[in-house]
Amino acid sequence: MGKRKSRAKPAPKKRMGKLETVFCCPFCNHGSSVDCRIDVKNLIGEAVCRICQENFSTTVNALTEPIDIYSEWIDECERVNTYEEEDDGA
Repeated sequence: MGKRKSRAKPAPKKRMGKLETVFCCPFCNHGSSVDCRIDVKNLIGEAVCRICQENFSTTVNALTEPIDIYSEWIDECERVNTYEEEDDGA
């Protein structure tokens, strides 16, 4: 009699690494000084620098992560800076 073939166990699923919740401040350039908090109940996300007290608030949804709030803050800073440069050049 022949031996039965054994089934190979499926490979374990890789876990996603945790995303950061503390970032570098775009105003004072202190590393790990910006803390992002999400208030899902009120749908508000807030990024606050502990050193220079700069803050940014935005609306969030169920899928929003702290990195999304920080990225929106950086994008808004760049948008404001390019708008000011256009005004200075005209």
